[in-house]
Amino acid sequence: MKQILLFVCLGFSAFAQTNPAISLIDQMQKKYKGMGSFAANFSYQSDGGGPMTGSITVKGTKFRLKTAGQEIFNNGKEVATYIKEINEVNISAFDPADGDLNPAKIYTFDKKGYKFKLVSENAGIATVEMAPGSKSTQVKQITLKINAVDFTVKEWTIVNKSGKKQVFKVTKLNTKAGVDDAYFTFSKKAFPGVEVNDLR
Repeated sequence: MKQILLFVCLGFSAFAQTNPAISLIDQMQKKYKGMGSFAANFSYQSDGGGPMTGSITVKGTKFRLKTAGQEIFNNGKEVATYIKEINEVNISAFDPADGDLNPAKIYTFDKKGYKFKLVSENAGIATVEMAPGSKSTQVKQITLKINAVDFTVKEWTIVNKSGKKQVFKVTKLNTKAGVDDAYFTFSKKAFPGVEVNDLR
């Protein structure tokens, strides 16, 4: 039995080493984890919509994501989603097992939940396709474009099960964001008159 387990483990290890897509993802995640904290500006566009811009700051499992009309605060314990148009915030408990792949989790997702394929590598940019293994996720496919030299993420595309597509392009990266933990916690004082919906 031990010999069989050893054979399986060695076989998986050899597969990981020979699959260039997994190697690229490993190098990319290692790079971002090594930063400690980072911030990025990006543009994004959904099917049928015009281009918009956003920004994200990440520190471990904590992140703060700003997009058009919405801001998400995740301090590792709770998630606060602020909606500017109605001056309202929804607060829920943070679930690290949440399988949805948002702009923050692009850098830290669990590789075991996906199948990987290296589609192309042109002008130093590698394109990797990811297919979720779980049928419960709303995501059908993710395509990542990674700089094959410094392993930074340049672009990613998320396609859901209904075929709708979102494209994100990184326009600026700050590898030393240097923010305090308080930056990731929603503060009522910063949003006068906000209506709070506590869903925990």
